[in-house]
Amino acid sequence: MVVDSQAPELVDSDFVAMMRASHLCVLIHDAATKNILWANPAACELLEWSVTELRPLKANHMSSSAQQYDRVIGRAWLHEAVEKGMSRIEWHYRSRSGRIIPTEAIAVRVELAQGPAVMVQFRDVEREQRVERELRQTTSYVDALARHTSTVAFMLDSAGAIRFATDTALAHLGLSGDADPPVGLLLESHARLRRDGTEVSWQQAAAAADPVEPVRLEIPGAEPVTLEGSLERLRDVDAFLMILHDVSTRVRGEERRELELRHENYLARYNAMGDMAMAIAHELGQPLAAAANFIAGVHARAQVLETSGQVPEGTTGQLAYGLDSANRQIDRVSAIVSALRSFVGHLEHVEQVADLNAVIDECLYFVRLRAAAVGVEVEVRLSEQPVLVRCERVLTGQVVLNLCFNAIDEIVEGDAEQRRIELVTETRDEGGTVTVADRGRGVRKDVFAESFTSKEHGSGIGLALSYRIINRQHGSIWCRPRDGGGSVFGFSLPSARESPAGAGSRGKLQDAPRNPRYPKDRRRT
Repeated sequence: MVVDSQAPELVDSDFVAMMRASHLCVLIHDAATKNILWANPAACELLEWSVTELRPLKANHMSSSAQQYDRVIGRAWLHEAVEKGMSRIEWHYRSRSGRIIPTEAIAVRVELAQGPAVMVQFRDVEREQRVERELRQTTSYVDALARHTSTVAFMLDSAGAIRFATDTALAHLGLSGDADPPVGLLLESHARLRRDGTEVSWQQAAAAADPVEPVRLEIPGAEPVTLEGSLERLRDVDAFLMILHDVSTRVRGEERRELELRHENYLARYNAMGDMAMAIAHELGQPLAAAANFIAGVHARAQVLETSGQVPEGTTGQLAYGLDSANRQIDRVSAIVSALRSFVGHLEHVEQVADLNAVIDECLYFVRLRAAAVGVEVEVRLSEQPVLVRCERVLTGQVVLNLCFNAIDEIVEGDAEQRRIELVTETRDEGGTVTVADRGRGVRKDVFAESFTSKEHGSGIGLALSYRIINRQHGSIWCRPRDGGGSVFGFSLPSARESPAGAGSRGKLQDAPRNPRYPKDRRRT
C-alpha cells in the first residue's frame, strides 16, 4: 500500500468529529459491565435521551418489552461480541416517548485506551420496512390487475414487443398467463392493427401516438376478436401502454345489421324480379301457344303436300323431325314458364315423384353446351338405381343448371389443366342427392347465408333462387370446400317410396339433337 507522506495525520478528535457527524447511531458499552459509556448525536436523537441520561440506563429501560428483547438476551448478544469480536442481531429499541424502533444492530469489540469496549452500530429500519410493505402491496395490486381484471392491457417497447400483459390480454392472443410473460413477443405476430379503418403497421401506429392515439386490434381465429382502445406513448420511458376493451359483440352486431340491410335491398330486387317474371310468364303464354299451333299446321300441310306428290318423298320425315324437336323445346319452355308462375306466385305446391338421374339427363345438353364454350370437361356419375325423390321436376332441373353454370364460371378463373366438373347422383340417408364438384378457387364463406353474387355481371338471384326452390321442397342445399382444392355444391330432396311411371327413363331431352363435338356421356358408378 502506498502512503501519501503529504496527507495530514488524523488525531483522536477527528474520529470523534466524524462519529458525531455520522447518521448511523453508535453506542459504546463497557465490555465487562455492559454499561453505556458514550453515544453519538444520531443515537441520542433517535432514542430521545442525552448521553448523560443514557449512561445509567439498562437494556430493559431502552428496549422493547417483548420477551425476545429481554435484558438477558441483550447482555448475551453484547458478550458474544466481546468474545468473538462481532455479533449481529435484530433489536427493537424504545425511545424516551415509548416509540418502538426496529433496527439491525451490529456489536463490535474495540480496544480503547481504558480497556476493551463494545461499539454497537444500528439504524432505524422502520422506514425501509414501510417502503418494503408498500412495495409488496404495490406488487400484489399489479399482480391482481394482471390476473383478475377483465381489462386488456399491453406494455410494449418501441419495436412493438410485449413487455407486460394482463391475463385477459394473453388469453385473447391464445397464450397462457400461468407461464412467464412472453417478453419479446411481437404483437403484430398475433394480431392486426387498424387506425381509422385502415390496417397499419406497428411503426405507423407508434408514430401516430403523440401521446395518445385511438387504435383497433383484430385477432383472427375461428371467432375473430375485435378490441378497441388507445395507444399511449409513456413519458420519460421507451415504452407504450395499450388499453383495450372487447367490442366483438358490437362489431358482429354491426355486420349483422349491414347484412340485414343488404338482404332487404336484395329482397326488394327479388320481389321486383318476381313481378317481372310473372309478367313475362303471362306474356309468353299466348305466343308459345300460337307457335305450337303454327308448327302443327306446317306439319299437317307438309303431309298433305307429300301425299299429293308436290314434294319429294322423305322430305316430310325430315321436316317432322325438326318440327318435333322444335315442339319439344316449346313444350319445355311452356313447362318452365308454368312452373315459374307457380313458384313466383302464391300457389299451392304440387309434389311430383321424379328420378334425379332423369333430371340430370334433361339438363346435360345445356350443361355441356355451356362447358364446351370455355373448354370445361363434364364428368357424370349417375347412380345405378333410380334416385326417386319428391320434387317439382322442372324447378329442380333449374337448380341443377344453376349449380353447374356456377361451377363452370368459377373454374374458368383457374388453371386450364384443372377445368373439369363432376356431377354425381346417389341415394343417402337424408334422401336423393346431387353434388357438383369443381376445382376452382373454393368457397370462403357461406354463399347461401348472403345469397349475393360476386360476379361482375350477375344478378345475384341464381344461388338464392336455388336455395328457395330446394327449401320449399323440404330439402337441404349446401356448399363446402373440396378436398384438394375447389368446392362442392349439393342438395338433397326427400326420397319417394312409390315408383313413378317410367321412372327409369332419361327424360324429354334424350332425343334432342346433340352437337357432334360432344361424345356420348361418360358414366362411372
